[in-house]
Amino acid sequence: MGTLLEDLSPGRELIETHISWVLLGKDDVLKLKKPVNLGFLDFSTIERRQAACESELVLNRRLCPQTYEAVVPITVDSDGIHHVGGSGRVVDVAVRMKRLDDATRADNLLKAEQLELSHVERIADELVGFHAGAERSSAIDEFGRVDSIRKNVRENFDQTRNLAPKHITSEQEAQIEAAQLGFLESHQELFDQRIEQGRIRDGHGDLRLEHVYFRGTELSIIDCIEFNDRFRYGDVCADLAFLTMDMRHHGRADYAEHLLSCYAQSSGDYDLYALVDFYEAYRAYVRAKVASFLCEDEGASPRARAGASENARTYYLHALAAQRPNLESPVLVAIGGLIASGKSTTARRLRGMLNCACVDTDRTRKQLLGQQVLTPIRSAPFSGAYDEAFSARVYDEVFRRAEVVLNSGRSVIIDASFRTAATRAQIATLAKQCGVPSYFVNCSVPRDVALNRLHERAKTNSVSDGRVEVYDEFADSWHPPDPNEVQRYLQLDTSGADAHIDGALRSFLELSSRS
Repeated sequence: MGTLLEDLSPGRELIETHISWVLLGKDDVLKLKKPVNLGFLDFSTIERRQAACESELVLNRRLCPQTYEAVVPITVDSDGIHHVGGSGRVVDVAVRMKRLDDATRADNLLKAEQLELSHVERIADELVGFHAGAERSSAIDEFGRVDSIRKNVRENFDQTRNLAPKHITSEQEAQIEAAQLGFLESHQELFDQRIEQGRIRDGHGDLRLEHVYFRGTELSIIDCIEFNDRFRYGDVCADLAFLTMDMRHHGRADYAEHLLSCYAQSSGDYDLYALVDFYEAYRAYVRAKVASFLCEDEGASPRARAGASENARTYYLHALAAQRPNLESPVLVAIGGLIASGKSTTARRLRGMLNCACVDTDRTRKQLLGQQVLTPIRSAPFSGAYDEAFSARVYDEVFRRAEVVLNSGRSVIIDASFRTAATRAQIATLAKQCGVPSYFVNCSVPRDVALNRLHERAKTNSVSDGRVEVYDEFADSWHPPDPNEVQRYLQLDTSGADAHIDGALRSFLELSSRS
């Protein structure tokens, strides 16, 4: 007669965490809860494990409905042999899942140097949609309040009071605690604002690269938090920050920044930049805590405990570093020009070079109107959604969003027409307020090139509302920029070869860095 794990293990690989046993088969996976009570979770009885398994099934089907199949009983027969299902006495329960190909897991793709920016963009799109549709309520909003967040933060420190000193110095531990609690104390208005904006949702709670799988065009994100609602309820920024923190932990800060940029641009949520460093520090500390627990688990294998020790140290240090000032000085880059002059394409190029956020008037206008970004607005020139008053409101919001990014210590690109001297004057004003250098790229192409681009654009859905019918009237109202209006100026003809454009932009950025 064997133990439960011995009986279920033949033909399966056992993966152990601090709260679960995961048995990997050829085509399926069995996940069992350990019978433990860690304070923040309680799996000590079969009834509690049953409830947790049922929650896991329902909650994870939100992001991967085809992967989570069923909650299955674990039985023991008269010979003392354990089975999945069967007619014997039920002694435990498990979640049965389809086996996903480990080679398609995001962390493994990263190790194999096969994870690309397009994968990151796909994740951002998925999370924007998931968060937009995730449940929210006044009860869930309570978990976005400073008092609730402080409770979680203090719990982390209390539960690691005797563990953290085994991995970092007491001084480092104190610095982490002071930074996190100090941020909560001095930025309560930011957290209140997030509640008012509807950003507190029933999220995932454990977004990590190892939980993300790519199968062709299909994306599956598994293993959300099911055992404690308060670890899943919270700011969408806290959800996103778990994944950006994990990307940095894997040495890809560029991917983390790209994920933030894509998510912010698609959702219109640039205010997350004011909080993401705090939440990354918080998430890193959670991972440090989990690793510390595993280090102390005498039932875990020596190999698992040794790996957990190294992880604990690096996560504690990540929590320490996350809220420290960025070593690179941020810059403000504005990109302007007539309709179809290549502004947005140039912004994408520069975003890749600077690895930063991009705020554009096209999306901002539609987000302020509550419209889908690909829904066209067919106003006559300078009327309706494009009249002077509403356009001024759009520019004000664009610069407000850019200011949030700059104040987080990050560079930002603004993609707009900058048709007037008044709108261009806002560039210098913001740069002065934030104490950063400002640069202006003025995009241009011959009229026939612009009109041809607009004809091609009309064949597909586009974020931009620029079209052939309004081109000439827009051009007639254009007030060309004076290079002396800005700190640094680049005139860029975007009708040339890609290599030439890239070279011009790189030279521009390199020259800026030496100023």
